[in-house]
Amino acid sequence: MNDYLVKAYAFNGTVRIYAADTTHLVDEARQIHQTYPAASAAFGRLLTVSLIMGAMYKEDQTLTIRVDGNGPIGKMITSVDAHGHVKGTVENPQVHYSYKDKLAVGMVVGNQGYIHVTKDVKIRDVFTSSSEIQTGEIADDFTYYFAKSEQIPSSVGLGVLVNERNEVFASGGFIVQAMPGAKDETLAQIEKNIKAMKPVSELIDSGKTPLDLINEITKGDHEIVDEMKLSYECDCNKERFASGIATLDHSELDSMIEDNEPIEVTCQFCKNTYEFSVDDIKNIKLNK
Repeated sequence: MNDYLVKAYAFNGTVRIYAADTTHLVDEARQIHQTYPAASAAFGRLLTVSLIMGAMYKEDQTLTIRVDGNGPIGKMITSVDAHGHVKGTVENPQVHYSYKDKLAVGMVVGNQGYIHVTKDVKIRDVFTSSSEIQTGEIADDFTYYFAKSEQIPSSVGLGVLVNERNEVFASGGFIVQAMPGAKDETLAQIEKNIKAMKPVSELIDSGKTPLDLINEITKGDHEIVDEMKLSYECDCNKERFASGIATLDHSELDSMIEDNEPIEVTCQFCKNTYEFSVDDIKNIKLNK
């Protein structure tokens, strides 16, 4: 089954809920970036929350999210659109820690640093909002981000399971947000329901769907308003990299030409490699 996301409104429209199964795309990202288990879990959680946040936007609007903690994984960056497409990169993908048979995501990410969310809503200049990392567990950090930077009471649940062969076999998450008019008793009931849930990764692994996650949270008091397919998808191409090379100084281009060797450029998001011949570089310089 393809990865997908479900959006619902609950409790007479006073709460909105997004839930997603991201198992296949997170495993694809693991293969692309060759992440170790704890890094796979950290990166998978970030990819999942990024996709859910992207679904909150419209049309051609995009988000770039950077988690910059003090843990050994270094910076993690994702780029997501409003149509369920995400890509990302990890500074140090081959790090791993575990604690009592659990992947130690917090240790890998670190408990100090910042989350930066850059929004391009296509109607004015892009702007960035930030908040401090709280635990490095990703879900806690984005719950805090929504409260501090967007002033939206939220609950974020994320999970990734990795097997002994370093394959991602369950990944998903949810975001619950209070809307104007949400009653305190409603929020208290939601909190109680979430506390009674098994971890998201265990639910996905047992066959639960995004709709099942929403049912666990609302006990049936909701209305589904949208479904969206999700994928790990990079939009890089040779022309885009040529435009980047064109920004180099003439002296740098001349040096490449004098070397009389083709150059290769690798995309940090999908690891595709593009070769530029000496003639390609000459043409780039000529049309600069």
